[in-house]
Amino acid sequence: MDKPFITDQTFKGSDFTKNRLPQGEYENCVFEACDFSEGYLDNQNFMECEFIDCNLSNTNLMNTLFKEVDFLHCKMMGLKFEDCNDFLMDFSFSHCTLNLSSFYGLTLKNQKFDTCKLVQVDFTEAELTASSFVNCDLEGAIFERTNLEKSDFRSTVHFTIDPEKNRLKKAKFSKDGALRLLKNHDIIVEDC
Repeated sequence: MDKPFITDQTFKGSDFTKNRLPQGEYENCVFEACDFSEGYLDNQNFMECEFIDCNLSNTNLMNTLFKEVDFLHCKMMGLKFEDCNDFLMDFSFSHCTLNLSSFYGLTLKNQKFDTCKLVQVDFTEAELTASSFVNCDLEGAIFERTNLEKSDFRSTVHFTIDPEKNRLKKAKFSKDGALRLLKNHDIIVEDC
């Protein structure tokens, strides 16, 4: 059964917590101030769409396709992005709260996180080469066997990344951030 093709539509202030968004292929659509929390966005296709000021916390994303999708000022706690369809997966996050979400094992080269809260987010075994974490809070975020080569952490705070358990070649850190890389090694650094 083919999904309906919905293009160039704006959905504003819709509550999809009780009545789910109809399954379809959404292209160049805008979802503004919509509530999807605790709901279902599984088996949907979103291409070149924007989610603005939406709540997607704890939403089911099983087999959902996100291609060139921007999330702006969204609350997205507890999402399992590894459940998504990873074919052509491409999204960006700006001013979003993604606490307790998971990107386990995903290939997300050049991924953009701008001014996001990523508290206790799981990046285990993710491919994040040349990604940028601009003004992000990574408190308690999990990096294990994660490829972070050429990624930018210069303005990031509260991260703990073990250089022995992750790939960091040519990753960028501020001076204070570079010292955080030594945190697990119980090394004391003093100014002379």
